[in-house]
Amino acid sequence: MSHFLVFQSDFGLVDGAVSAMKGVAYAVDPDLTISDVTHDITPYNIFEASYRLFQTVNYWPAGTVFVSVVDPGVGSARKSVVAKTKAGQYIVTPNNGTLTHIAAFVGIEEIREIEERTNRLRNSELSYTFHGRDVYAYTGAKLSSGKISYEEVGPALPLDEIESLELFETIHDEHSVTGQIDILDVRFGSLWTSIPFENFTDLHVSFGDYVEVQIYKQKSLVYINRIIYGHSFSDVMVGMPILYMNSVNHMALAINQGSFAKAYNIGVGENWTIKLIKVQ
Repeated sequence: MSHFLVFQSDFGLVDGAVSAMKGVAYAVDPDLTISDVTHDITPYNIFEASYRLFQTVNYWPAGTVFVSVVDPGVGSARKSVVAKTKAGQYIVTPNNGTLTHIAAFVGIEEIREIEERTNRLRNSELSYTFHGRDVYAYTGAKLSSGKISYEEVGPALPLDEIESLELFETIHDEHSVTGQIDILDVRFGSLWTSIPFENFTDLHVSFGDYVEVQIYKQKSLVYINRIIYGHSFSDVMVGMPILYMNSVNHMALAINQGSFAKAYNIGVGENWTIKLIKVQ
């Protein structure tokens, strides 16, 4: 029985790369059900690819196969792998940090290196720049369609061989919690932070209370304001900021019907930290 096959990449949709991957998959099994996470990952941004998998994987049933291709090291010595999550989904990807958030927040049960002698598109052996088509889409489709078992992907690897990116370690005390601005809710410009909701609740802030928000670029303070903590955007007037828990149970900042990122020229990543302080 075929399972779902879900693609993610930084390829965009302006050329034929994504279509080629899907064509390879349908050639393996035309009855596959294929979907997408996104193909608009910022080029080469492995952290973003890792986060989008974390945002998505738990909502797909066991047996779903994800193919994630953000691979600035394509053609290098980095390994091609298939990870099995503790909930039973599979992720086909380069072992380059793409599994970071899955390993940290979902859990990985096993990882196997793709044996390319048997799990590679026929007559592609001389190509070194499109493993997304030649190795990942092909292997993902074979696994999703049941033409190979997980054990037939290739040899098992120790879990400690999973390459991981550094995640920001939340800093908190009785009156404040500090994290990183990990990523944007892209269409709406909301800031999604690394601060788990449970760390924020240690501040004992109630809905409707104000929280002092400080945002730093490296060590320079670029934003400070007292913002209402609410359930959702309509708790404040249009154009007003709000602090809330997002859909992956982390703290986030938004402007009701506006873009917080654009309004205050805020970025994401290791240079951007945020501190939430309980107003006494």
